[in-house]
Formats: sequence, structure tokens, C-alpha cells
Amino acid sequence: MLVRDQLNRKLEFKKHPQCIVSLVPSQTELLVDLGLKSSLVGSTKFCVHPKKLRKEIQVVGGTKNVHFDKIKELEPDIIICNKEENTKEIVEECSKIAQVWVSDIFTIADSLEMIKSLGEIFNVSEKASEIVATIVSEKQNFLELIKEKQVRKVAYLIWKNPYMAAGSNTFVNDLLKLNKFENLLSEAATRYPEIDYKTLKKADLVLLSSEPYPFKQSDVLELKKALQTEVLLVDGEYFSWYGSRLQNAFSYFKSLH
Repeated sequence: MLVRDQLNRKLEFKKHPQCIVSLVPSQTELLVDLGLKSSLVGSTKFCVHPKKLRKEIQVVGGTKNVHFDKIKELEPDIIICNKEENTKEIVEECSKIAQVWVSDIFTIADSLEMIKSLGEIFNVSEKASEIVATIVSEKQNFLELIKEKQVRKVAYLIWKNPYMAAGSNTFVNDLLKLNKFENLLSEAATRYPEIDYKTLKKADLVLLSSEPYPFKQSDVLELKKALQTEVLLVDGEYFSWYGSRLQNAFSYFKSLH
């Protein structure tokens, strides 16, 4: 079986892979929802969904710091990575252990392509198609609901000290656009630029993500006082997890409007 990942790299398997290590939290959750939990032998410490998974399978490190010896001991048929979440060096080192399938996600369309591809690789295309159909339907219902909403200028913060925001060419940016949020940093030269108070004051709304920096309500109060602007704490998983969690993302987005 010859397949390509989202970097157009060729992978060849004699049969559908049965033993999986996933180094991408959102895709780990997807694999479980595809019915592949029994095939998962390794994941990262950030693979927090489903909640009990980390107690049931081997944790092989983080997304940027991986214990290759632990992965090797698991003898996987395939290792799932992501271009942004895992480094090039990690992919190269993992490739010495097993075939590595790398996702590269910027849009909802990329996410749906990824879900379909993994469905084919693991022989669960029917379940993958069900998940894709649900996401597409939920997205269309959401867009219909907010079609009369006015566009609002938004800054989406992902880090503090210094403040950093999601810029252009990011999956977060695509979901902001779907929400009729005009990203203040859509023209930024880097994907996650630093942002100062002067720029933040131009926003109609500042969104504080729950990840990767764990913004809290105290941060909301601090920024509201400094900016005199509406500030809202949001669930970062619904803005940045590009797997099966998207099935529920649009219901969450409705609550924001």
C-alpha cells in the first residue's frame, strides 16, 4: 500500500498499520474516535483526550522533546507527526524507527483531508467519512447562523511575557475568519508574532486562549483594565485542535456569539 502524507512524502506499507505511536494530541484523539484505541501504543504527555489514555499507554515525551528509545521499544508500524507541532529533527529520527506520516494543517479543508487519509491508512474509511460529514454539516449550520453578524477586529493571544498572538498562515487564523473575526495580525510576517498594548488597543475583542499558555480569568481582568477593550477567555482546543474535536467546535463557537 503506497500513500502520501501532507508533505507529499511517500510511505509504503505491506498491510494496514496495526501498531501506532502518535506525537500529535489532536490526532491522538482522532485515532481513538476512529476506533483505533487498541492500536495506539504510545503518545505524548500533551495527549490529554480521552482523559484516561495516558494511564493506559506509554507516554514517550512531549511534542518537542521525544524519548526515541521508548518509541523504539514499542516497535510501531507507523508514527504520526505534524509539521508545526513536531520538529524536522524529530521526524527524521523517528523515520529511523518506523514509517512517519506527517500532517500539515492550515485550514478546515486540510483537516478533512487529513481525517480521510488516516481513515484510508488504517482501514476505517467509513468512520472517517462519518466524522468528516459531521464537521461539514456543523460548519454549514454555524455559517448560516452568523451570516448577518458584523465583522469584528480580533487579537488571539497564545502567550504572555511577552504577549504573542496567532498571525497569518495558521489554523487558528482560518477559524477566526469563519467566526467573522478579522485577525489584527493577519498581515504579520511571522506566524506567531509578539504584540504590544498599542496594537491590542485597536482590537474590538481580545481572545485569550487556554493553550499553549494557560490564560486565566485574572489575565482577562488585567488586560481589560489596561486596554479598556472587551477581553474573553476561550477554549484553545476548539480553535487549534484539527481532528475529531472539530465536530463540537462549532457548537462552542455559537456560544461566543
